Amino acid sequence: MFSLLLAAALEFTAQDARLAYETAGELVEKCTPRDAGTLRCHVIAANRILDAASAAGADVRRDCFRAMTPKGERDFTNLYAEFKSDDARAKWVVLISHYDTKPGCNCPGANDGASTSGLLVGVANAVSSWKGRKGNLLLVWADGEECMESYGPNDGFWGSKRAVEMIASENRQVQAVVCLDMLGDKDLSISIPSNGTQTLAKLVQHAARRAGYPDIVKPMTESVKDDHVAFLDRGYPAVDLIDFEYGPQNAYWHTPQDTMDKISEDSLLKSGKIVAELLNILL
Repeated sequence: MFSLLLAAALEFTAQDARLAYETAGELVEKCTPRDAGTLRCHVIAANRILDAASAAGADVRRDCFRAMTPKGERDFTNLYAEFKSDDARAKWVVLISHYDTKPGCNCPGANDGASTSGLLVGVANAVSSWKGRKGNLLLVWADGEECMESYGPNDGFWGSKRAVEMIASENRQVQAVVCLDMLGDKDLSISIPSNGTQTLAKLVQHAARRAGYPDIVKPMTESVKDDHVAFLDRGYPAVDLIDFEYGPQNAYWHTPQDTMDKISEDSLLKSGKIVAELLNILL
């Protein structure tokens, strides 16, 4: 019985981490910058993520939409991958990451956007062969997390707001939303901002202990504006996992220095193992 239980657990492997890193590298190399609403690299980025996730075994669908921005109406694209259980009553767990870069800073976004977009592809690869899942899993590659001027009703978080509307309109029962952001930093230190569901925050810390990395994940006293906020605003339980110590005094964030040499497969492996243990708990 014990061996059967072990076999049913989700594992995030070195192969999954390699896939995550390679996907991030493709986004940086071929799609820099990928500012939301732009015509070239932004569209190519969505296509590359879709291709990588589909090759990993995910059934991916594209959601193209228009929304008002400080610079007029722009086109956006969310990507969704669903893994449904056989239980019609099963609730959903949502993992979300954005893939766009900060407008106007010529930022490669290796850590801020590419790392966790790649991480979701690695998770898709792991989940596609997971036999022990009891619940439903939705992966969301969100567009337009970054604001163009200053976060407000029509500036920033376009993709996560769209995802919330989709989930609500389909009456999905959601037990947890987990936002993943900037989790590829070579010097990995994962924070849980205070503006999140505290029961989920405790489960994340428990998952880190189970994964063997109890010192990597720590709660913050500060709140952070991220894609989880749109879900909190609609009453869904949500939590944010983010590394906000990216370089000296966060110096690499939103700059041309956010490059692939600042992230590592090892950090993506650790992040992926923590996420996998969290999914083992939730699903």
